[in-house]
Amino acid sequence: MSQKNNNQEKNFIFGIRSIIEAIEAGKTIDKLFIQKGLHNDLFVELWKLVRLRRINYKHVPVEKINRLTRKNHQGVFAFVSPIEFYKIEDIVPTIYEEGKTPLILVLDRITDVRNFGAICRTAECAGVNTILIPEQKTAAINADAVKTSAGALHKIPICRTWNLKLSLQFLKDSGIQLVSCTEKTDKEIYSTDFKNPTAIIMGSEEDGVAPEFLKMSDYKAKIPMNGNISSLNVSVAAAIIVYEAIRQRG
Repeated sequence: MSQKNNNQEKNFIFGIRSIIEAIEAGKTIDKLFIQKGLHNDLFVELWKLVRLRRINYKHVPVEKINRLTRKNHQGVFAFVSPIEFYKIEDIVPTIYEEGKTPLILVLDRITDVRNFGAICRTAECAGVNTILIPEQKTAAINADAVKTSAGALHKIPICRTWNLKLSLQFLKDSGIQLVSCTEKTDKEIYSTDFKNPTAIIMGSEEDGVAPEFLKMSDYKAKIPMNGNISSLNVSVAAAIIVYEAIRQRG
């Protein structure tokens, strides 16, 4: 078997008992697919673990799992994350304790793996302290994401949260200003003060930062556009605003 195939094998597991053992061994499950209507005694054991560990799961038709593997999957298939995830509640106090001014990147529904990897690469190069993402509606953290990030995903802490709104409120309560990168404002990034503790929110390419997060934001800032095309790729936009923050901080 080639090295490539070996790496692919490490990225996923299937079968109820195998996934139970992986969870109990401390493996980080990035995404779990469960066959719709699945219910038996062994699955009940897995389901209890899924709920207890708050694992990201999705009910899917059996045909989807059959496309992922032809082997006896027993109705479940899991992608194993190549990285460990952190809690934002643990990371923020550490940043302050180290005497740093927090610079955090929040990715709201960035689902493209290559965009996600590129953003992580930029963030690590710029010295961003951590990246916060939601459990659902986010890019898969897989081998492609690690490759696109040039290994940055192994260097910068990635925090995942089940409730992004609550996590953003935690940041605000911790003295960190929320700055949404959005076209829905007249204020440009160059007139926004990034020298204070800051969390920059980047939204999906389809509809930008979610309205509820825009409402929570302390500031909204846009990247000036002078050409005929009205928007930038989200990874490029993230690079521009992050490095403006770095420029201001000297």
